Amino acid sequence: MSYTISTMGKVHPQELHSSTNCNFTSQQETFTLWMKSLVLNGKGCTLFDSNGQIVYRVDNYSCRHRYEVYLMDQKGNTLFTIQRKQYKLSRFWEGYRSSATTNDNKGPCFRVSKTHRITKGVSTYDVELGLDKNHPYAHKIERSTCNSACKIYDEFGVIAAELRRKKSHSGVDLGEDVFTMIVEPNTDLSLIMGLVVAFSLINSKIFNGIFALPIR
Repeated sequence: MSYTISTMGKVHPQELHSSTNCNFTSQQETFTLWMKSLVLNGKGCTLFDSNGQIVYRVDNYSCRHRYEVYLMDQKGNTLFTIQRKQYKLSRFWEGYRSSATTNDNKGPCFRVSKTHRITKGVSTYDVELGLDKNHPYAHKIERSTCNSACKIYDEFGVIAAELRRKKSHSGVDLGEDVFTMIVEPNTDLSLIMGLVVAFSLINSKIFNGIFALPIR
């Protein structure tokens, strides 16, 4: 068995090749999120399905675009443009469908911001969805302050996705940059991934500055 990238064998021991992408999950699915870009000297992350096939990726080639990243499918098509914004003292990240910009009349699809509330060892992040359809509704991200695990809750308070450190079959932690992402049925996977990217951008220190995006 051969690997496109040798270090990937430690993360997911399957051969890497493109898969047919479907945005909505039909059942509970488990993915591997590697907080690394597959591009040499690039910054980003890559999502693999249970067969080791690339589903989504983020590749930042230049620090000039440190406040804007692109979530792409395995073919390089842009699914979300995610931009850092600031309003008065508030800082947040907005996601626009495809390669849309702030000049798009539909506006952002989602907005993620940190609430600066810590309760019982859990920090909370507000998520606003449906902004591009003028029918906003709320999701929520909760992160344990003692590790990098997080849970995404839908508007009904039900867990839609969960992110936690990935371990080998023998229980060995694969490192700070490898995560298991569990997504529940009938969930827009591309949207969940967009929220995870925005969450990781806000918390760049948690992921060892993989995006090289300073948060001031």
